Amino acid sequence: MGFRGGMRGMLSSPDEKPKITRRLLKRVLHYALPYRWLIAQMLLLILVYTGTGLLTPMILRDLIDQTLPDKNLNRLIWLAAALLALPVINSVINVIQRRLSAQVGGGVIYDLRLALYTNLQRMSLRFFTNTKSGELMSRLNNDVMGAQNAISSTIVSIITDLIQGLAVLIVMLTLEWRLTLISVAILPLFILATRILGTHLRDLARKQMEANALMNAMMSETLNIGGALLVKLFGRRQLEVERFGQRAAQVRELGVRRVAVGSIFSAITGLISAGGTALIYGLGGYFVIQGAFTIGTIVAFGSYMGNLYRTLQSLANAPVEFATSMVSFERVFEVIDLPVDIPEKPEALALESIQGDLNFEDVSFQYETGDETLLSSVHRYGSIEHVTAALSGATVNAEDEKHTPRSQARRLALDHVSFRAAPGQLVALVGPSGAGKTTLTYLIPRLYDPTSGAISLDGHDLRDLTLESLTAHIGMVTQETYLFHDTIRTNLQYAKLDAAQADLENACRIANIHDFIQALPDGYDTIVGERGYRLSGGEKQRLALARVILKNPRILVLDEATSSLDSESEALIQDALRRVMAQRTSIVIAHRLSTILAADLILVMDRGRIVERGTHSTLLEQDGLYATLYQTQFHRSEGADNA
Repeated sequence: MGFRGGMRGMLSSPDEKPKITRRLLKRVLHYALPYRWLIAQMLLLILVYTGTGLLTPMILRDLIDQTLPDKNLNRLIWLAAALLALPVINSVINVIQRRLSAQVGGGVIYDLRLALYTNLQRMSLRFFTNTKSGELMSRLNNDVMGAQNAISSTIVSIITDLIQGLAVLIVMLTLEWRLTLISVAILPLFILATRILGTHLRDLARKQMEANALMNAMMSETLNIGGALLVKLFGRRQLEVERFGQRAAQVRELGVRRVAVGSIFSAITGLISAGGTALIYGLGGYFVIQGAFTIGTIVAFGSYMGNLYRTLQSLANAPVEFATSMVSFERVFEVIDLPVDIPEKPEALALESIQGDLNFEDVSFQYETGDETLLSSVHRYGSIEHVTAALSGATVNAEDEKHTPRSQARRLALDHVSFRAAPGQLVALVGPSGAGKTTLTYLIPRLYDPTSGAISLDGHDLRDLTLESLTAHIGMVTQETYLFHDTIRTNLQYAKLDAAQADLENACRIANIHDFIQALPDGYDTIVGERGYRLSGGEKQRLALARVILKNPRILVLDEATSSLDSESEALIQDALRRVMAQRTSIVIAHRLSTILAADLILVMDRGRIVERGTHSTLLEQDGLYATLYQTQFHRSEGADNA
């Protein structure tokens, strides 16, 4: 099954009921396996707790039938001491058991989150462009917490109830078998209540998880710095508050319904228990009057019966709680099982050093659109899904390729692209917006794989290399610079974790940013803010360049967009670029004439194709698309470049 079909198979309908299969249970228990000795200790404590719990009714029986009638003061003191000691022992056991349960639960949470995060790190860029980050946060937090309850709480509770129920039942049979059979006769009523309301509770639990995920997704979109800025600039605060209110209200209503149904379930099982208790005390009282057994026996039996009914009620709830936990496990496993669409071959080659010979051979690439989203769809007006139908029939008219501007809408993002960047060469990519320049650069570090054709590095297909060694030799600076909400030092050291202060300063001097950093009150320990929003566009770009310089890659992939920068920042970045690209194979999306003039090869792209190639002078002589772009875009910056 292909990746697209595999992803479609991972989608789950909101109304789909969890299927508790043997395979699922085996997989769940696999996460409990590393903690089997802790679980064994818990089970041992459960046996001890159950045993001590059986003693109290027997003590009451002895107290009523023998000690008080015999006026045995010494025996009374010992029984009273026992009634005090048993709760103390049970409390100590309970504390130890809760600690063990917390260790098991915490371990399961850690294992699940690590497995989730590890698999998410292996996913391609396409996965993250089609998945809400809030949905991922919900899987990592809410669903993991629900899943760990299955092991640390639900399964342990079921085992505890089974052991206690069996032990109590055996003791009750030894006391009075007729009353025991009557007590057990109401068991079908518990099962009936579970069938009627338990399924409804399970469905409400799934819907509540999905509603929480949607609410988390909205918070993630609107409360990050970019989303908050957009909301403020367009004056949509009230709209977003109303949207959030709707989603929060849905979560609230599902929560209320879940509690209401749960309360009805508890009330029904409580009434069943009360009816059984009344029946037993009525018949038991009759047997006492008839002299069949003593008052102490009926008191002890009533106490055991209360324990049995509590256990039965808990076991009646267990299928609902267990199925709810399985829903959480299913949602966690859905992410863990997602197929990796940028796989690494088991025998992949790790290149220690490279020359930087990059070759594109008849490469085509198409973005997947439509139903390939993995976890939840994002509906936005104007998104690519809304124009797919218009693009599917698009064809390229060769006669029209020399004219511009033209719509860049098309089916293939890249269409049979071939070129070679020799070691140390500077290759400049130019063309209209949407021509495929950025897509081409994304294929070099394998953020995506070609739909057809091949890309090779020093004669090795990129798909035959380890991802780690490939990215180690490639440095990329995108037009939108991303910085962590941390210090300048931490953001720089992301390229080289063991970089010394001297290394940082040297890289920043080359990138023309060192003097600016030194002038800050905290220097290299200055916090840059969410996504670096405390810095200007030029400062962020120069920090990004310094980070790449620190990495010292053999291949540079740059989007040298400077249109939004002031002239001083632009000049500093241009000077830094000349230093960075020296002696390296560089693929640059060029926006400045100075870069184009320095290029060994200029590739002119239009509608995903390379329509022209050559040097500045030869391309001008062809009087094609490049000549038009030169007159409309690059020629205007010629004076600034020469200044």
